[in-house]
Amino acid sequence: MKKKLNPGTLLTPLPAVLVTCGNMEESNAVTVAWTGIINSVPPMLYISLRPERYSFDIIKKTGEFAVNLTTSALTYATDFCGVRSGRDVDKFQVLGLTKQKANFIEAPLIGESPVALECKVTEIKELGSHHMFIAKILCVDAEEKYFDSKGKLNFEQMGLISYSHGTYNATGAKRGSFGFSVAKKKK
Repeated sequence: MKKKLNPGTLLTPLPAVLVTCGNMEESNAVTVAWTGIINSVPPMLYISLRPERYSFDIIKKTGEFAVNLTTSALTYATDFCGVRSGRDVDKFQVLGLTKQKANFIEAPLIGESPVALECKVTEIKELGSHHMFIAKILCVDAEEKYFDSKGKLNFEQMGLISYSHGTYNATGAKRGSFGFSVAKKKK
């Protein structure tokens, strides 16, 4: 039997990403777990931020940001960027993160992240505690060492992390592939 709870934000697990904004000289990284893909063609995603966050005004002004996927090795940085403000500290400098030039936006990518999505804001929705930045994905930058011989990205090798109501977790072992439940058995 399930227990009835009040409405809440119990969707889990969530991606734990580092969103970068600004430019190569003045930039910030903020941890975001409220993000996801919202469209395939054109490829689009969203991030939700509170207006009081330092990155909020930067993204609103520039209209762009990058979503950097995080790994087990980036867990400390992921947590730090969520609890420290860029108003008070240069997170790239303190954490020793490498700023990498993007292809289509001014915001830097995080060199230690295996995959970054360069995004251009198309709309901002005021929702209440958070505002949703809806954005087109202009480019995906992926570390070459994670491609297999057929040119497919191997996400299992990256050691990506997720967020689940106060904890960061390593992604688990592969349990299947899209369509495996209806695939014909090989003879």
